[in-house]
Amino acid sequence: MRRFALSAFVLACGCTPMQWQKADVSPEEFRADEQQCRDSAWREASFRAWHYQSMLGPAVARDPSGRPFMVWPTSPLVDPYGYQLMEESRLTQFCMESKGYQLVPAPKP
Repeated sequence: MRRFALSAFVLACGCTPMQWQKADVSPEEFRADEQQCRDSAWREASFRAWHYQSMLGPAVARDPSGRPFMVWPTSPLVDPYGYQLMEESRLTQFCMESKGYQLVPAPKP
C-alpha cells in the first residue's frame, strides 16, 4: 500500500507544471534574467559536452553513396546530447536560484 501511495505522489508531482517566481520583479526583468541564465548555461554545457566528446575523438563514417563524414563515437546506450541537455537544465536552475527565483507549481487555470 505504501508503494502505491508513493507512486501516486510521484506521478502527481511529476506532472505538475512549474514556473519561476520572485517577488517584486517586472516581466521584462524576469525575461532578461531567464535569457541570461539560459545563454550562459548553454555556453557552459556546450563547452563541457565538446570537451567530453573530444576526448574520444571523431570517427570517419560513410554515407550510402560512400562519401565520408565525421561522427562522434557513441553507443546506443549513451546519448552525448542527453548529457548536454541535463547539464544545461541544471546550470539554468542554479543560475535562476542564485538570482533569488524559486521554482513553484504554476497556478491552475
